[in-house]
Amino acid sequence: MNDLYARHRRVLPDWLALYYDQPLEITHGEGRHVWDAQGNKYLDFFGGILTTMTAHALPEVTKAVSEQAGRIIHSSTLYLNRPMVELAERIAHLSAIPDARVFFTTSGTEANDTALLLATAYRRSNTILAMRNSYHGRSFSAVGITGNRGWSPTSLSPLQTLYVHGGVRTRGPYASLDDSAFIAACVEDLKDLLGHTRPPAALIAEPVQGVGGFTSPPDGLYAAFREVLNAYGILWIADEVQTGWGRTGDHFWGWQAHDRNGPPDIVTFAKGIGNGMSIGGVVARSEIMNCLDANSISTFGGTQVTMAAGLANLAHLLEHDLQGNARRVGGLLIERLRAAAAQDPGVREVRGRGLMIGIELTRPGTDEADPDRAAAVLEAARAEGLLIGKGGGHSTSALRVAPPLSLTVAEAEEGAAILESALRSTQ
Repeated sequence: MNDLYARHRRVLPDWLALYYDQPLEITHGEGRHVWDAQGNKYLDFFGGILTTMTAHALPEVTKAVSEQAGRIIHSSTLYLNRPMVELAERIAHLSAIPDARVFFTTSGTEANDTALLLATAYRRSNTILAMRNSYHGRSFSAVGITGNRGWSPTSLSPLQTLYVHGGVRTRGPYASLDDSAFIAACVEDLKDLLGHTRPPAALIAEPVQGVGGFTSPPDGLYAAFREVLNAYGILWIADEVQTGWGRTGDHFWGWQAHDRNGPPDIVTFAKGIGNGMSIGGVVARSEIMNCLDANSISTFGGTQVTMAAGLANLAHLLEHDLQGNARRVGGLLIERLRAAAAQDPGVREVRGRGLMIGIELTRPGTDEADPDRAAAVLEAARAEGLLIGKGGGHSTSALRVAPPLSLTVAEAEEGAAILESALRSTQ
């Protein structure tokens, strides 16, 4: 046990998860690569849990943070803040929500917390619809709506949560149906559920479930849900903490795969917008955002140095069409991984879109999860110089592949070859 690991174990919680038998200390990065304390170089296909969205040590972001830190780092929301207003203007425009207002937080958890506060206050209801296999953060209220047992340490909650079918296409009672029949069955289930409860405040849903293993419903499911929700006045909260900013390639926001009935009432975001800086936030229609009847502020949400990073990062992403790159390079990567997995009886499915790809591992010939092999693949990939993630709910084991959106074709090929080797060596 190295010294830093021993010190970690002495002063940090036992439940604070660490990857690898010998945990890794990352000391610096550049582009799509990072280095550890021993000088080993890795191709990074997880980006600090989808947070290093553009590149490590992106010069534009580094320069913006340095220059802003030389002026003022923080003043709180009690004072006018030019970088916060400028980033809010850009996000409001990109959100496609009419008359949008933006509130900044420091994390995705806090963003979802705020969305739940807004929805329950606006609707005067503490009932929330959530998706099975979902994850929305680690706060008390976010845990209360998380549909993933592995990330839900308590059943206590300030909210009444009702779980809806549809977040996982290839498991559950409707998995054998075609896409249109799957959507119809999920809609009928939602209608039936609403017939047995007082009208909920909102449905919160990740367009692609992140911690759940990069699972998703067929395109259009949430649009079909929206028709039912609208009849009851129930709000739609799209949790875009992992799917936002073009990661899925096909769309800038994940909800746009379900946009037949317009944008969500509330969108939450975080992770990639700051490229590692702590930025989260909520976008909502003005009457929803303004519904609170008590004072509120944010001490650290919207602080100048993080807003400067977000502005520079967003400008870089848009100017270099990283969404288009995610679509093109992600398409090549997923086909390469599917070809590699075709010869592996322990790979149940390779799924995803853009640079958000999941590889679900099960024991050959069954649907039974194989968490031991998932851990072994992570170790084998690290040994060959590749960092990936893992996740999955309902006892599934999925490898999570989510590189920075500036990934090159050569790097995609290199990473795919390492993953193929790691899968082969653990069969």
